[in-house]
Amino acid sequence: MNQQHQDERARIRQAMDRLLSGQATASNGSLTVVALAAEAGVHRMALLRRHTDLKNEFYERVRTETRQVPEPERRLRETVSKLKETVARQNAEIEELRQLVTRLTLASAVLTHERDRHAGPDPVSNNVVPLPRPTT
Repeated sequence: MNQQHQDERARIRQAMDRLLSGQATASNGSLTVVALAAEAGVHRMALLRRHTDLKNEFYERVRTETRQVPEPERRLRETVSKLKETVARQNAEIEELRQLVTRLTLASAVLTHERDRHAGPDPVSNNVVPLPRPTT
């Protein structure tokens, strides 16, 4: 590793310590990668691409030292929970619609049967009059 890379890693580790101790100086103090990058004075993508091990270390320290769930994980858990509720509602609606289709199909069959049973002979068939052929 070159010196610049090592200095960047050292700044990130110092920023971790400040954030976890609640002594943020250059960020809003939230326990997120964005705040860590701001606190360390590095671009957020540096943490997400070059220093993924430090990002993971930060979230692990957040989890163990503060006994908190990291913000991205909390948001993901909320999203998963909402999606599970949505899927459950949609499954219930699908089942309700399937039952409705069954009931409507049965009602249609009963009505068709009743119509056919009560209908007599076709009244139009015995009064058909052929038209004369046109003369040319």
